[in-house]
Amino acid sequence: MSMWRTLLRKSGFPTASSPSSRAPSTEAGPGQTPAMRAASLERTLNEHIEQLGHDDSRTITARNNLAGKYAQIGRRDAAVSQFEQALAEASRVFGEDHPQTDVIRENLAWSYEDASRPAEAAYQWETLLNHRDRRLGPVSADTVAARARLAVCYRKSGRYSAAIAHFERAIEDSAVPEEREDLRIGLSVAFGAVGRHDDTIQQLRIVHAQRTRRLGSKQHDTLVIQHRLGRAYNQAGRSGEAIDTLGSAYRNGIGASGDPEIRMLTLKIRRDLAGALSAAGRHREAANLF
Repeated sequence: MSMWRTLLRKSGFPTASSPSSRAPSTEAGPGQTPAMRAASLERTLNEHIEQLGHDDSRTITARNNLAGKYAQIGRRDAAVSQFEQALAEASRVFGEDHPQTDVIRENLAWSYEDASRPAEAAYQWETLLNHRDRRLGPVSADTVAARARLAVCYRKSGRYSAAIAHFERAIEDSAVPEEREDLRIGLSVAFGAVGRHDDTIQQLRIVHAQRTRRLGSKQHDTLVIQHRLGRAYNQAGRSGEAIDTLGSAYRNGIGASGDPEIRMLTLKIRRDLAGALSAAGRHREAANLF
């Protein structure tokens, strides 16, 4: 299921069965292509504007759904434009911090991210975080999710100190172990961007230990982190630990190479292990891997 369909289904907009209040579905009918479905939603929006005006909740819903369909079919600029207009209308009709306004704001934030506009996405996530923190509290799953996305957008827009602060806070507030792992990975990337390699290593070591316990040492997601950890050791100039970690990852990958994804990952690990051995002057061992 796509991100956009998930967001639209949880919108909370009116979906009563009467024709006058039914929100247009984002599902394609029998035989309809995505482009045909988008055209149908465009007609629905235009009809709502003519019959109900821009400030009717059903018109706002129709615009939100059309924007979501544009996003689903890759029309990123059109999606952003429609979400921006829907947000302006919802803010005027429902209020800036109304839950339905926040649904559209979240859609717009994702749309900005999809269009590689992280600074603009960050502004929307900041607003959502403030609303959710006040309405739901800091440890609510929705609040933590907004903080996590804000941290990602800060990192992508080069605001590393702010990204680090929000990743760390989200880790404290999250109640889901798997989510904390993902947050630590994001934090490790932010640390790496500012040259804090030892901090990067610390976060990756925690994630690797947790995934090894939870998933096993030869599972793909565990090996991905072990590979990252080995590269982080290398970037920190800790060549011995890099070789040990990459060597262990390579052996684990060989032991599970029946999985095509693991087989491809193992080739990358072997390349990085050979590079680490060569950089340490162990050229004969490196040559054996090429």
